[in-house]
Amino acid sequence: MAQQNVPSYGGQAVIEGVMFGGKTTTVTAVRKKNHEIEYFESPRSEYKWITTLKKIPFLRGIVGLVEASANGAKHLNFASEQYSMESGEEVSEGPSKLTMILGVAVVGVLSFLFGKFVFTLVPVFLADFLLGKWVPDGVPQTLAEGGFKILLLLGYITAIAQTPLIKRLFQYHGAEHKVINAFESGVELTVANVQKFSALHYRCGSSFLIFSVFVGVVIYSLFSYDSLTERVVQRIVLLPLVIGVSYEVLQWTNKLRDVPVLRYLGYPGLWLQKITTREPDDSQVEVAIASFQKMRELDQKHVQERMVTTG
Repeated sequence: MAQQNVPSYGGQAVIEGVMFGGKTTTVTAVRKKNHEIEYFESPRSEYKWITTLKKIPFLRGIVGLVEASANGAKHLNFASEQYSMESGEEVSEGPSKLTMILGVAVVGVLSFLFGKFVFTLVPVFLADFLLGKWVPDGVPQTLAEGGFKILLLLGYITAIAQTPLIKRLFQYHGAEHKVINAFESGVELTVANVQKFSALHYRCGSSFLIFSVFVGVVIYSLFSYDSLTERVVQRIVLLPLVIGVSYEVLQWTNKLRDVPVLRYLGYPGLWLQKITTREPDDSQVEVAIASFQKMRELDQKHVQERMVTTG
């Protein structure tokens, strides 16, 4: 069936569950040991200034990613609590617990920013330390830096993918993609139907990671530097620009995915997803469907309530 003109829904795998973000609500669904599905619902921010910023090209990517990091941290906290309780671990109480709940959004944003700085700056030092005597500054060093960044990214993801918990996480990641692909194709969201679809998706955050490397190489090549210190400062200052442009490239490749030849522009991101996704089992797909359906139900309810209020 031809792809429908559907809203842009986003998903994210969490520990033993799946999070989906709609226009008004974000929902996480996790399966408990008694086979029941538990939901965590969080309304999206309705601050006008945030909504305005998310409509501005290049800036909207930065705002969206920071918001997603903060929101995702809250849902990850919920999923982690459920996982701990199901595993028989005690969930801490008291001030430390309260602090964690109140600060989890901030931690999510800081973790995202820290990760971006690490994967941006470490390759700079590696390229300079290992190849500085043989590779000249400028574009050659920038290309070497990009190569180290890809190796570091692939090595890190491959390493953590070996742990049982991350393997499960990547299976839920695959289930989330299958549900979105099935929905965008217009089929009924049943486990049997969803399992027929690919676990890869052009709009995935994993694709953003690889695009940010390529975009970074292009942008950094446009600027010269005279020392390692200047190079490091330059990378930090240009990081928001790299993030903003990478987000636009991700959206662009998603729009072109049905265009012959141009669809191949999104393939580097899909190749990376072969590491960050795994084929889910039926139970995991069922959880992903439940999360997606719950999110759409709450979105529609919110729209109806708004129509009643304004009507």
